[in-house]
Amino acid sequence: MRAMVIRAHGEIDDIVFEPDWRDPEAGAGEVVLKVGACTLNYHDLFTLKGMPGIKVPMPIIMGIDVAGEIAEIGEGVEGWSVGDRVLVDPVNREEGKLLGEVVDGGLAEYVKVAAHQLLRLPDTVSFEAAAALPVAYGTAYRMMVTRGRVRSGETVFILGASGGVGTGCVQLAKLAGAHVAVAASSQEKLDLLAGLGADFGVNYADQDFMRAIVAEYGKPRFWGESGGVDVVVNFTGGDTWVPSLRCVKRGGRVLTCGATAGYDPKEDLRFIWTFEIDIVGSNGWNREELQELLHLVEAGRLTPVVGETVPLEETREAFRMLAERRIFGKVAIKP
Repeated sequence: MRAMVIRAHGEIDDIVFEPDWRDPEAGAGEVVLKVGACTLNYHDLFTLKGMPGIKVPMPIIMGIDVAGEIAEIGEGVEGWSVGDRVLVDPVNREEGKLLGEVVDGGLAEYVKVAAHQLLRLPDTVSFEAAAALPVAYGTAYRMMVTRGRVRSGETVFILGASGGVGTGCVQLAKLAGAHVAVAASSQEKLDLLAGLGADFGVNYADQDFMRAIVAEYGKPRFWGESGGVDVVVNFTGGDTWVPSLRCVKRGGRVLTCGATAGYDPKEDLRFIWTFEIDIVGSNGWNREELQELLHLVEAGRLTPVVGETVPLEETREAFRMLAERRIFGKVAIKP
């Protein structure tokens, strides 16, 4: 089969196109899928470059988020047939393994997964839309709905709103009935976010987002009427962390699921205790949350944002678009 392979941690140019890589074979309890689409995540960049504490077996095929159809069924697999359309939950929860990180992933024509990782894919949901869901929308759903409990009438401010997780957060906040403010790096991205329902936008490339939010929604105060927003969604960390705290109204909360700009930011505890801010962490997703997302997509209430679709041979360019933040939403690879 054709596949994109890395043999060591490195840079984007170290991802190698292999026109005749070994085909996977389904063992007991496993299936082989013909990949319909695989979407990229920042986690793929981290896998490429190497992450402290995570040993990646080499060579490996990256690609966490995969949808496709069953091409081969292993011994003992029941309830599935060759040709069934499926979405993969990329976490093998019985073995604690992540697809595309410690086992071969979806940047290939075929991929092998455990049958218990499969979710049935409705005919009306495309492979690209389905493959956009697990890491980005699954993470957004758990953070916004399960953990964050965003409610109708609240004001939610989302940093990094134009990426995969960010666009998911915008859509889920609007589904909940919230007023949504967003930050992005260009007017073009802000216009696209407005198309998803964003009510107010800040171009952080030429504006101080904290000052812009305070100017629009008022200054947080402990006594009397408090300005600020009810919820800040911050999965960037780094030097955005303390300014984010200064946007939250008394009794508000900050939701976080990552730290793409740095996991050990400067902290200022005064804002947390003074304004009684709740910091709510969220990690990953579960199968029930992925199933609920599929229901929302099937019902037409949620449309995953796939900004670019490229063939397998152009995977390195897709990685560059992701690394340089040239993508709105997700980028999909179609073998």
